[in-house]
Amino acid sequence: MYHSAVYEEPLLRELEEKRAEQDARTAGLPRSLQRTAPPHIPSLDETQVVRHFFHLSQMNYGIESGIYPLGSCTMKYNPKLCEEISRWEHFSLVHPYQDESTLQGTLQLMYDLEAALCDITGMNAFTLQPAAGAQGEFTGLLITRAFHEHHKEFHRDEIILPDTSHGTNPASAAMAGYKVIEIPSTAEGTVDLKVLKQTLSSRTACFMLTNPNTLGIFEAEILDIADLVHQAGALLYYDGANMNAIMGKARPGDMGFDIVHLNLHKTFATPHGGGGPGSGPVGVQSTLQRFLPVPRVIKKNTTYSFDYNYPDSIGKIKLTYGNVSALVKAYIYIRLMGGNGLTEASEVAVLNANYMKKKIIDSGLYTMPYAELRKHEFVISAERLHADKGIRALDIAKRLLDYGLHPPTIYFPLLVKEALMIEPTETEAKKTLDQYIDALLSIATEDPELVKSAPHHTTVRRIDEVSAIKNPLLTWNAIQQQ
Repeated sequence: MYHSAVYEEPLLRELEEKRAEQDARTAGLPRSLQRTAPPHIPSLDETQVVRHFFHLSQMNYGIESGIYPLGSCTMKYNPKLCEEISRWEHFSLVHPYQDESTLQGTLQLMYDLEAALCDITGMNAFTLQPAAGAQGEFTGLLITRAFHEHHKEFHRDEIILPDTSHGTNPASAAMAGYKVIEIPSTAEGTVDLKVLKQTLSSRTACFMLTNPNTLGIFEAEILDIADLVHQAGALLYYDGANMNAIMGKARPGDMGFDIVHLNLHKTFATPHGGGGPGSGPVGVQSTLQRFLPVPRVIKKNTTYSFDYNYPDSIGKIKLTYGNVSALVKAYIYIRLMGGNGLTEASEVAVLNANYMKKKIIDSGLYTMPYAELRKHEFVISAERLHADKGIRALDIAKRLLDYGLHPPTIYFPLLVKEALMIEPTETEAKKTLDQYIDALLSIATEDPELVKSAPHHTTVRRIDEVSAIKNPLLTWNAIQQQ
């Protein structure tokens, strides 16, 4: 059984030793240049600082520690070559406001990356400015608003989305000032065309959809969906969080989508979450290109430059030009993989997911609602375990920690009771997949009380969830004062 490292690690301020009254290195400086009080940072030597953060890292879990199968998040391994090149001084020491003539390499990289993303998605133009997937959604919806206002259709104030949508979709729509309308899925877990047709109206601005959806099911009727949306005068928006399932196999532009956002930190192997920052480029069809954020990177002859001459642009949505470090990593990953490599990545991701799904479901210990064939992720249910033994999806997630495995996404999508949403990605070996399968099957047969009281071997045990919600301690100062 796995045991995580446990240290009684104090805060850096608690490690601080008494400062010397006078640093000999400043003794010869004019008094006007000497500090009158010490800086408000801990006085520690390098060894203490390094060991402090190393201890914290040993008590943590990351993609270097093991599999990280969060559904709809694509937590894949990131090639260290991409990390290394992004730290080259040619990228890391540039300033966003230095003269364009000194940024030609970076501008060319951005220009070529836009072209590659257009080719991968079937879009006509891209902006690299959004700093995350959610900001990409918000950008896409601002473009939607600009498009309809340009055509004097100010009455279009509704966004439709399915009940399988990512949680950021309704949030982004609301932030952009739209009313959100959710429609139920069919018994197969896909968009109900009849309900969609009834819901579309002259007030519809956009229909937001993920394909494959969050159940891991490909929306096979996507062309009919696109026709219905466009006949209503609305736009079709592609949430690119699940693009990892279809690279080289299908393109959103060919499906009829008007706007696409991608998560470079998911699909194209730049660090995710705390290892960020993220990047959420947005692609559009030619009819929407005029509304993209400025500046755009353009090429004249052999020179690259920023172009602000877009009168109908929604303006800037980030202070500078996007998270360039993430763009560099994605560009390198795409060039390293090539078209065939990206296609193979999707093929292996789908293979891994369906392999795990079949082994788990064939055991009879878990159930899987909706259609059986899945793409890069699948959703199983612990509802039977909950009914028979009182074991919830949350308990299973906590118990997986005792096996040294990161739990999957739980309780999402909301239409699946006691949901466990698993996305193994293409970077995990069969041995790792089998280890995860065996852990899930073992947990389902364990003593229920052992599972419901897990984790037992981690740095932090299970918290009192009710108290944590009602009486949150949001800073270490609050903990100190107790």
